Amino acid sequence: MSVRHFTSNDAMFYQYADRPIFVGDVLDSSNSESMSVGFYRNERKGEKNEWIVSYDEALIVTKGLLVVRSNGSATVARPGEVIFLTKGTEVTYEAGEDDTEVVYVTYPHWIDAHMKSPHVDLLNAYRPVDAQRAPAT
Repeated sequence: MSVRHFTSNDAMFYQYADRPIFVGDVLDSSNSESMSVGFYRNERKGEKNEWIVSYDEALIVTKGLLVVRSNGSATVARPGEVIFLTKGTEVTYEAGEDDTEVVYVTYPHWIDAHMKSPHVDLLNAYRPVDAQRAPAT
């Protein structure tokens, strides 16, 4: 048993395509047996990324406004609110305000689950960013 503390400074961020959208895990298969936890940052209102969830995911908005579009409807969450997605859901994540930040929690590990899914090619849109390009805290 242990207690661990993480901040966004502990995350190695990846950028989605050429858009100002970043994800960075603080818990992954290297330091957790069963789940991932990390930060999603979208710097500009209206920027979107499309995805097919291959795990269960809780999205906790900490700043800004998150819009999740799926099956022709939109779900909106503000700071302190949670959106829950189940495995197999096709979504579009969208920033409803500039500088939107979300903490995500997935079970099982999102990358491991996605690597085994038929949608593994979606990971090709992400590339590591250096410390100078990492999103601001």
